[in-house]
Amino acid sequence: MADFLSGLVGKVESALGGSLSGVMQQQLQNLLQPETLQNILAKADQAGLGDKVRSWIGHGENLPATPDEIRDILGSSTVHDLVARTGLPADAVLTAVAHFLPTAVDKTTPQGTLPEQAPAKEA
Repeated sequence: MADFLSGLVGKVESALGGSLSGVMQQQLQNLLQPETLQNILAKADQAGLGDKVRSWIGHGENLPATPDEIRDILGSSTVHDLVARTGLPADAVLTAVAHFLPTAVDKTTPQGTLPEQAPAKEA
């Protein structure tokens, strides 16, 4: 998975004409955690974009997302967090995630379903 992410980040870097730091790659990886994917799907449903995200999870063609749709899917607080952690402008972050997220979610969900969340540990 790390090789896939590195290659995908490299393609996004080329498309943007700039460089994405290792921090950006780490932040993008964080979006692919089971709990985060479930939250992304829930927010997408609220924004009327659930079918788009389900296309990334399920088998078949991945519907593309615009940077504005990514903002709606992730929510403003997540976008602000990504901007703060990467030091990149919001437009660059949203463009990178719009290129990255559909394929990354597809690769993370090869069975066509969301991965199971790890059970909560009892204290």
